[in-house]
Amino acid sequence: MDALIYSAMSGAEHALKAQQVRANNLANAGTTGFRADMELAASQTVAGFGYDARHMSRLQADAVRMRSGTLVQTGRELDAAIAGEGLFAVQDGEGEAYTRAGAFTLDAQGRLLLGERPVLGEGGPIVLPPGNRIEIGADGGISVLTEGALEMQVVDRLKLVRPEAGALRKNEAGLLVARDGQPLDASEAVEVRGGHLEGSNVSPVEEMVATMQLTRDFEVQMKLFQAADQLAANGNRLMRE
Repeated sequence: MDALIYSAMSGAEHALKAQQVRANNLANAGTTGFRADMELAASQTVAGFGYDARHMSRLQADAVRMRSGTLVQTGRELDAAIAGEGLFAVQDGEGEAYTRAGAFTLDAQGRLLLGERPVLGEGGPIVLPPGNRIEIGADGGISVLTEGALEMQVVDRLKLVRPEAGALRKNEAGLLVARDGQPLDASEAVEVRGGHLEGSNVSPVEEMVATMQLTRDFEVQMKLFQAADQLAANGNRLMRE
């Protein structure tokens, strides 16, 4: 009966952890550029001699749903969103990280930032000259109308990447990084919409339905555990008799 107990308890643990993933998605339903996390379960054999018939559930919660969110026009010249597939690149520590969030800002030195992280261009962190107007083009090119100039000039281009969804995972800061830890190559196939922001791709309805299903799954696992415990108790009683 202990084989059934292993399965029931690991199934209940999976349901609880999966609920945490869904709760985090719901909490970020209004976060610009947020990508919903997905919980994936796999079966693993319990290690040790004599435990071959016992299996545990292993939760993998680092998969990311990459479908697009809703684009909202803001009119702000430093806002940008990606239409279709693709990601912006930012500097995170000593490496690169990727995101769909595009609410960029400028600091006093002209550095283009996302939060406190430098936004990457073709040659590294983007630094813009002082200007009266900034425009982000469909190819990610950043044009600036400098003081005294008559026409806008392209001064840099956002680094845009288009990896396979399975090649990415989230880090502790909630940014996407390559699973192999290597920088991704830039892609010219990514289209940018200046003056727009992309909302979260979380569907509150889907997350609520999934949460209710996980609650029912947990209740079923608890009933299985109680049944296994009762069967084990009956078996022990028969052996004593």
